[in-house]
Amino acid sequence: MELNLIQKIAVMALPVLFAITAHEAAHAYAAKRLGDPTAYLLGRVTFNPLKHIDPIGTILLPLIFLMLPGGFLFGWAKPVPVDFGRLNHPKRDMLWVAAAGPAANFMMAIIWGLFFKLAEGMDGSSFQLPLAYMSQAGISINVVLMVLNLIPVPPLDGGRMLMSVLPDHLAAKLALVEPYGLFVLIGLMATGLLNGIMSPFIALAYRLIHFIV
Repeated sequence: MELNLIQKIAVMALPVLFAITAHEAAHAYAAKRLGDPTAYLLGRVTFNPLKHIDPIGTILLPLIFLMLPGGFLFGWAKPVPVDFGRLNHPKRDMLWVAAAGPAANFMMAIIWGLFFKLAEGMDGSSFQLPLAYMSQAGISINVVLMVLNLIPVPPLDGGRMLMSVLPDHLAAKLALVEPYGLFVLIGLMATGLLNGIMSPFIALAYRLIHFIV
């Protein structure tokens, strides 16, 4: 069944909000546990999506992309501020703060997978189809967000994770890419390379979620 724009928005609104909320709250929580209370003091350790929404990246851009052929979803949330110098072990702990966001999305994908299983058992219920569509959207959005953020280009989480494990001189060189990271990402998307890079990892994540659920 092909969904129209209004139906797509209705199906994807909650999964998108939960995905970005879990992702950003996880970063903030990990930073607080590892010594930096900056995000915590700003109220970012919360499941209130209003604390994490970026009007352009979370609302406007996803709506525009949903209206385009293919319905590809792209956007971002308000970044969680982390003072890496305040972490207990700045270089090492950067890895765990960065990894917390994609890990949260993986957990959210599993939760949506459980909801999809629930929908499968709701034969005859008027909630079955909406819950199934929403669950499928929740799995997809969280898997894509997880894989996208694991790309090793700063300021994406994967870039920060790579900087954490590289020797200092190489990490410093990679850090120089950060101001241009978004342009690198847009370039990969425009050339179609981004889909090629992400597809195998998305397929692997789906297989793992199917195995777990």
